[in-house]
Amino acid sequence: MRVGLFVTCFNDTLFPASARAVVRVLERLGHDVVFPVTQTCCGQMHFNTGYQRECVPLVRKFVDDFAGIDHVVSPSASCVAMVREFHPRVAEIARDAGLARAVADTSPRVREFTEFLVDVLGVTDVGAAFPHRVTYHPTCHGLRTLGLADRPTRLLRAVRGLRLVDLPEAEQCCGFGGTFALKNADTSVAMGADKSRHVRETGAEVLAAVDNSCLMHVGGLLSRQRSGVRVMHVAEILASGEGP
Repeated sequence: MRVGLFVTCFNDTLFPASARAVVRVLERLGHDVVFPVTQTCCGQMHFNTGYQRECVPLVRKFVDDFAGIDHVVSPSASCVAMVREFHPRVAEIARDAGLARAVADTSPRVREFTEFLVDVLGVTDVGAAFPHRVTYHPTCHGLRTLGLADRPTRLLRAVRGLRLVDLPEAEQCCGFGGTFALKNADTSVAMGADKSRHVRETGAEVLAAVDNSCLMHVGGLLSRQRSGVRVMHVAEILASGEGP
């Protein structure tokens, strides 16, 4: 299967290891991964802060960059949510029937990484080994917009040596929220403090999630608290160890 990697600008700039992990897992499973080098921002930050018309050129570019690719996979639930749920809205705002048709063709083919593994490939055991105590935070876009449910945890439970422990109040937001963390810093930090306290309560060595933005937020608090808890994207855990 030919799979396109939508790296997202956030991951490309700050967390490229997660994108490389996606490639390792997909290639381990026997699939060809292509990377359109001209790809750029999906427009989520613009859209969420009210600059919706400014998203139109970004949406046009996205559908051009990923045209003709069977499946598009990303290690970011929030960016996938933007593409699937809000690119059609941007096309409406543009009043461009051609763009609307292109979006309708492209957006359904865009999947979050764990969603792609479980729903499209029908895989839960990717041949990973990670002998550590792990807890999982279901990020808001993955939980509420994409409805990932137990897909990430099913994959984690199949990892050899991994002990998955429940996170108290798991469905509570971590407080990042993109520009929310900038505009409402005190509230964001208070929410993050609650999340980091629950993480510490689990005794986990590693906090995993499907959005590096949320991991960055909570991980910064855990680091300042000298908790000893690492944060890792689910893809990096799934890429660990030797494949079958």
